[in-house]
Amino acid sequence: MWNHQIDANLIYAALDCCKKDVNLTIQLLSKFEQWKFRDNNEQNYKKGMNKFLEKRCSNHNVNLFFMFCVKNKTVSAIKLSTVITVNDGLPFVKKNKKNL
Repeated sequence: MWNHQIDANLIYAALDCCKKDVNLTIQLLSKFEQWKFRDNNEQNYKKGMNKFLEKRCSNHNVNLFFMFCVKNKTVSAIKLSTVITVNDGLPFVKKNKKNL
């Protein structure tokens, strides 16, 4: 399903949301993957992605994931993405992604 390529920061964010429960995280990520392609959700994110970028939330997968979590309320999704990006710090950078 994921073609062995998934954003490590997306996994980190999902684990954080699920309080580190791996089984729940897998279920959540599966539902997210289905949601992403339904009802043009990914395209809707692209229309408002500049709002995320203004808050320095530059990981589009994580931003889209938080839109899924808050049921498309962009303002709340931006707040969640900002918190995990700035306060918690997303642990993986592009250099790390090559090793996954």
